Amino acid sequence: MNDDASYLREALRLAALGRGQTSPNPAVGAVIVHDGEVVGRGFHTWKGMQHAETLALQEAGEQAKGATAYVSLEPCSHAGRTPPCSQGLIDAGVARVVCAMEDPNPLVKGQGFAALRAAGIQVDLLPEFTAEAAQLNEAFVHFMRTGRPLVILKSAVTLDGKIAAPWDNSGWITSERARAHVQELRHQCDAILTGIGTLLSDDCLLTDRSGIERPRPLLRIVVDSLLRTPAESKMVKSCQGDVLIATTSAADPARKELLEKAGVRVVAFDGARGRVSLRKLVDYLASQRYLSLMIEAGSKINWAALEEDIVDKIFFYYAPKVLGGLQSLPVAGGIGKMSRAEAIVFERLQLHLIPPDEFAVEAYVVKA
Repeated sequence: MNDDASYLREALRLAALGRGQTSPNPAVGAVIVHDGEVVGRGFHTWKGMQHAETLALQEAGEQAKGATAYVSLEPCSHAGRTPPCSQGLIDAGVARVVCAMEDPNPLVKGQGFAALRAAGIQVDLLPEFTAEAAQLNEAFVHFMRTGRPLVILKSAVTLDGKIAAPWDNSGWITSERARAHVQELRHQCDAILTGIGTLLSDDCLLTDRSGIERPRPLLRIVVDSLLRTPAESKMVKSCQGDVLIATTSAADPARKELLEKAGVRVVAFDGARGRVSLRKLVDYLASQRYLSLMIEAGSKINWAALEEDIVDKIFFYYAPKVLGGLQSLPVAGGIGKMSRAEAIVFERLQLHLIPPDEFAVEAYVVKA
């Protein structure tokens, strides 16, 4: 069993190499072992198309016959861009498959294991690795279980919870090291959202600057109820079919036409009080198979996202600074809750140290 654990850890390590490069597919790693020797390895990327098991079997060749396959996620049992991996393992003559978790995709869910067992292949699921495997594909697992993208609220804040000063906001709250970590998070997300206020004040691009290949462009979203987004903004000028403006039916049709001519996708999501419904927007992203959304916005949008209960987790980066005062903007503004008993509660909190003096808080919203 210790050997099983060692080889399955290797499969998980390989799967992690594909993070941010597989959406809307999961990241998967596979290791083929014959007579105690690793004879094949593989991990999936969308560009490479072939699944981890196929790559590992190709490397193993004839040595796959009678071997044990270690896979981070249940082998698929349906044909998509590629044939079913379960059938590939059967055809190769693998004797045993050891896996970290069942695939939550309804098209697979247990059927891959069933196909293997029906072919006489021993299948062992090691539950002690399931949590790690699920975390590796957090957005994919969340999407398959809920039908909605995983929504992450990210913010850079001072120790007293402020994100902006009332006057001069030039410069950064957090360090370059912390901002580099944010780029890693962006790379793992399918879409990123900000508000028109942030766009007008910062003229931001919201691009993935990690330098790592993506399976598809990061979808950049601006919440703009009245279509105030300037056609000369960096966001619009850099648009290559990767910008969506979420607006309302009250927006000027002429402005809509102008932005659409620049290649921007403009969609109305009417909500209460003439505002954009973030929940309708999230539903739209789900219909387009975007598995994850990061919100990097201002105080109003942050609160609106929390108030509409679309946020699944937070990632707050804290700098060793205090702004103080009543005019500095808090991480979440709006009306807020009127009593402590109504507070939005978080669980599974983790601290990430960012040397020398910063840290990030990752936590999950407790859903009603």
